[in-house]
Amino acid sequence: LLKHIAADFEWSRAAFSVAASPLLIAMALGAPLAGTLAERFGSRWVLTGSALLLAASLGSVGLVAELWHLMLLMVGFGLALSGLGDVVTGAVASRWVSRRRGMALGLVFIGSNVGGALVPIAAEAMASHEDWRFAITWIGIGTATLILPFALFAVRDRTTGEPGKVSNRLVLRDGIWERPSLNLPAAIRTRSFWILAFLLTTFYFYYIAVNVHLVALLTDLGISDARAAASLGFAVALGIVAKLASGAVADRFDTRRVLMANFALVALASGLLMGAGRPVLLATFLVAHGFATAAQNVMLPLAVVYAFGVEHMARIYGTLMVALLPGGVLGPIFAGWAFDRL
Repeated sequence: LLKHIAADFEWSRAAFSVAASPLLIAMALGAPLAGTLAERFGSRWVLTGSALLLAASLGSVGLVAELWHLMLLMVGFGLALSGLGDVVTGAVASRWVSRRRGMALGLVFIGSNVGGALVPIAAEAMASHEDWRFAITWIGIGTATLILPFALFAVRDRTTGEPGKVSNRLVLRDGIWERPSLNLPAAIRTRSFWILAFLLTTFYFYYIAVNVHLVALLTDLGISDARAAASLGFAVALGIVAKLASGAVADRFDTRRVLMANFALVALASGLLMGAGRPVLLATFLVAHGFATAAQNVMLPLAVVYAFGVEHMARIYGTLMVALLPGGVLGPIFAGWAFDRL
């Protein structure tokens, strides 16, 4: 909806990116909070509260009249997304499943791709028929209404505790030998933590910039608004296959090697974007980008469990998601500045 909102307020794309930046700031700072609350009070209550906050923040979009109004709304939206996102749901799934954990995470995380494929198309249709405020309001309220009954009545946490059988620095969990869990202070002292933090920062610099600006880029190239939104939806829909495939592969091969292959594909996709004006390269980009960025959702929680164990995964993964702050905020602003200047 970038072009709809920017045209309404006569903002530049860089200004829009600045207005949207509190979303990423709130998500980045909210992720450690969501992980800590989930570990202390249970995932059900974090998911329930976040769904209510989602409805309140997006449902009040009709009050937006100035730039700071939108920025304030984005804070609530970002906090809601932190509580509904991979940190909490990934921790629940990882605690329940040890054998074939990659496939379990893939199955859980395809939900965001189903919604993500439908929302750009629905949002563009509603914005064209009514306006962008109508679209955001009813997507927020409708989504929260769907989430609430599942959050309240379906989600159950599993309190595992470390199993008693230990051998050669491994613990036996559900018939699978795993590394013993590290708590957050111990994890921060490891090299693996900072490697993953750097990896997430650079990934979000690229990924969030593309998410914010791709539809506008495609329409600049002469593609209709509806087709551009459908293109983004197609890339997101590919994630359904990507998450299941990457989860299955990660269950069979070394986590580190699969992670490297995943990010090699991200790099290839970013290069293909340079040729988006050519239909063949655009189609190839959408496939590579959709597959690689979705697979990352599965691989990062697996990498966290691989390096630090499952017991404190929510807090550690949530803390790593602070990488959204520098990467996710600066990426879209840089892309908007580059468009405005070049």
